[in-house]
Amino acid sequence: MADENLQPVFQIQRVYLKDMSLEQPNSPSIFLEQEAPTIEVSLDVGAESIAEGIYESTVTITVTAKVKDKVAFLVEGKQAGIFEARNIPADQMDPLLGIGCPNIVYPYLRSNIADVITRAGFPPVHLAEINFEAFYQQRQQAMAEAAAAQPKQ
Repeated sequence: MADENLQPVFQIQRVYLKDMSLEQPNSPSIFLEQEAPTIEVSLDVGAESIAEGIYESTVTITVTAKVKDKVAFLVEGKQAGIFEARNIPADQMDPLLGIGCPNIVYPYLRSNIADVITRAGFPPVHLAEINFEAFYQQRQQAMAEAAAAQPKQ
């Protein structure tokens, strides 16, 4: 009976840069290229429980810039946050960790990636806003399709 009166709690405990790497395999000759690079961006989101009611949410972005067939730079950054989430209905926890937390963490990652690219000597790459709700729904659908494709035993 007492659990019914508990208020939901959601708090940011910490946001931090978990990992950042920069590779420039064709420097310094790549700086002499006149052609604008093509940019590829990949995204991944993860969450895990680290203690009772405490979760780590991570957003990983990889940015690859190529001029013709040469890699100008490759930056991978992983930004994370520690969140307290208690008394949240079970059906709302997964969306909270897959949508809400990445929405909080991502702006920090965008800034850190733009900063690293600029410090590497390249024009900054400003990553677009991400609709984490759409990304979450696409991942859920892909997992459901993969589960449906598994042979039943």
